[in-house]
Amino acid sequence: MASHPAFDPAHNRVVRDLGVDIPIVQAPMGWIARSQLASAVSRAGACGIIETSSGELDAVKDEIRAMRDLTDRPFGVNIAQAFVRDPGIAEFVIEQGVRFVTTSAGSPTKYTGVLKEAGLTVYHVVPTLQAALKAVDAGVDGLVVEGAEGGGFKSLTPVSTMVLLPLIRSRVDVPIIAAGGICDGPTMAAAFALGAEGVQMGTQMVAAAESPVHDNWKQAIIAAAETDTVFLNERHSPALRALRTTRTEALVHAEHNVFGDFGDPQSLYFGGDMEAAFALTGQVAGRIDEIRSVADVIADTVRGFVETVDRLGGR
Repeated sequence: MASHPAFDPAHNRVVRDLGVDIPIVQAPMGWIARSQLASAVSRAGACGIIETSSGELDAVKDEIRAMRDLTDRPFGVNIAQAFVRDPGIAEFVIEQGVRFVTTSAGSPTKYTGVLKEAGLTVYHVVPTLQAALKAVDAGVDGLVVEGAEGGGFKSLTPVSTMVLLPLIRSRVDVPIIAAGGICDGPTMAAAFALGAEGVQMGTQMVAAAESPVHDNWKQAIIAAAETDTVFLNERHSPALRALRTTRTEALVHAEHNVFGDFGDPQSLYFGGDMEAAFALTGQVAGRIDEIRSVADVIADTVRGFVETVDRLGGR
């Protein structure tokens, strides 16, 4: 697959760093970001990511092996430091022959050196300017700048993509992948206008045809309004953004650390019981109205990106 003319690697560092044709990355969602979904993303010319936040490293090893059977295209692995207690995780990832890693939920100083020494490309996930500057000082190759409207684990000091992304771009020179609120071509073009060279999609990928989650979750995303997520645990860590359900709404103003009330993810993710756990979902659910294949999502995003840039350039 040739690189897409809209994303010339001579001018797009994310394309160059990741070895992909299209600078779209699929978010590393626990239990969801495995070979079924990630391989579809990579086959479409973007970058699938295998998660480690589930902590199931034996299963992750099998998923990485499966990726090599399902696609010969580039893919990456996320090291979610707060959720992986194995101190040998960096060596584990290196041994798998992975070339691209995102690190998150912890200090960029922990694994960046050993990963880069082994020849891997490392991007660190950051929710604030301070975190971005620390990551750049630690020697990362790039950043995933994650706005507070995104789903999943969040900073206790939430900042929207539209504020955070241009702020960080004004202070650092490394390539940036924007996350939070991205679901189509216009939002990808907006991220590029604010300084990104790639985007990450989470909620849009949860609702994709190849996503392994139960159809009840996908249908809940499709039915959701832009106001149908809640921000939980803002006094403790980690904060979270999840779909509004009876379970999550009851915990919005809780004083205690609600991470202990997360519930049974297997029953929600794969059993379809929407009250069994937190359905980690971004505000962009309010803009998603159908289940589509990953290939369609990515192709439509690229088409919409080009149309948006051309329209703005013509004004």
